[in-house]
Amino acid sequence: MDLSAQMAALKAENLLLREGKEELERMLALSQENVALLRFELDQLKRIVYGTKSERFEPENPDQLALFQVTPPAASAPALEKQTTTPVREAKKPVRMVLPSHLPRHRIVIEPDVDTTGMRRLGTEVTETLDYQAAKIIVIRRERPKYVATSGEIIIAELPARPIEKGIAEAGLLAHTVVSKFEDHLPLFRQARMLARQGVTVSESTLGGWVSQTADLLAPLYDELARQARASGYIQADETPIKVQDSDKPGATHRGWYWVYHAPERGVVVMDYQKGRGRAGPATWLGPDYDGLLQCDGYGVYDQFVRATLAGCWAHARRYFHDAKDSAGERAEWVMLRIGELYDIERRLREEEASPEERAQLRQEMAMPVLDALKTFLTENPGLPKSPWGKAVAYTLTRWDKLTRYVHDGRLEIDNNLVENAIRPVAIGRKNYLFAGSHNAAQRSAVIYSLLATCKKHGVNPQAWMADVLARIPTHPAKRVAELLPNSWEKSNV
Repeated sequence: MDLSAQMAALKAENLLLREGKEELERMLALSQENVALLRFELDQLKRIVYGTKSERFEPENPDQLALFQVTPPAASAPALEKQTTTPVREAKKPVRMVLPSHLPRHRIVIEPDVDTTGMRRLGTEVTETLDYQAAKIIVIRRERPKYVATSGEIIIAELPARPIEKGIAEAGLLAHTVVSKFEDHLPLFRQARMLARQGVTVSESTLGGWVSQTADLLAPLYDELARQARASGYIQADETPIKVQDSDKPGATHRGWYWVYHAPERGVVVMDYQKGRGRAGPATWLGPDYDGLLQCDGYGVYDQFVRATLAGCWAHARRYFHDAKDSAGERAEWVMLRIGELYDIERRLREEEASPEERAQLRQEMAMPVLDALKTFLTENPGLPKSPWGKAVAYTLTRWDKLTRYVHDGRLEIDNNLVENAIRPVAIGRKNYLFAGSHNAAQRSAVIYSLLATCKKHGVNPQAWMADVLARIPTHPAKRVAELLPNSWEKSNV
């Protein structure tokens, strides 16, 4: 074989070796990606079965972050710098709780067991403790004397309007039933047993009828609440599932959805029930002309609202990096520390009660350098596409404009946590009552959940609010329905 033939053979062999090496490297990368994905899924299953779902993060060894040679952004103000020394915590002496002044006092005077005649009194030693008296069911007895006029006409006073005409439940009992179910998560069958202990036999179906009629009475308030939310110009949106009994599926339940909308500036929450999770839900509720701010997670249906200005949620982005922490190690830790700096800035702005204009200015001064360094790091470390780290990077970078929009608009929050907090009662409730009885019942529940969540936003006692409002609704002018909403409610003196 001549030299040229040998060289050709060697080149062919080298080509095969290179192709084989590239194939091995590709297979190795794929294997590593699969291993990372399987480890992530295993960790998730272990966490579900054995552990907590907390996303709290504290780095085990901050010195390891230097391995990536990324200079942490010097954006944080001095007030945000981390303490380098561990403060010594002094043991606090227990302080007796001050009991609320509005609670009724049952006064008991305990005199000494000796004759105190002629003694000078120095003062009084007061000891207050808490006790509980079970709620009482009372009967309202309305007596209307009847008179006969000289003309022979029978004269009798009219009965005052009641929430449920000809029903036996007064406003206070209706409010207690509804609040117990939707705020305290007590299913109706448990409430029926509690009433039976006081000698009052009320069937579960009767209680269910009270709840349905109460929701119908509150529907005008719900409509006004939705109108105010849409008019606010800034809405946070999220969705959560609910099981619903469906007459078309005997023996099975339908997976419906509560679409939850929160207007932070007005502090109102509106839940809208839909049978599905498609675009039709928010499209119907928001309307085709909504052009305000819409803050949401990465769910694709929101991208179709082309007239709205979409903002992202850093809590969702952070969740991806938290899930990648075990497989990505120091990379995920570095990112979570940077996100933590962003939240430190927000905490400072809340403490200083900064206006929207001040928030936008300070965010651009302090948060933008952190975000710039974070974007550079993620761009240079993309990871494998299907790995937890790769998914976290892809989620964040593809939504970068939405995630950073809050920096330039001081009205926006950094995340969607406020609307997620409003969803929690639904998550707790469905563990107790399991499912809604029908699609109509699910929407009625949405009416009540919305108003109770708005009560919570404004620190309003839901029992007092609902009992007062239900007593006033039958005679309250429809054009003044906004006065009864929790965010503008003033208790009636009558």
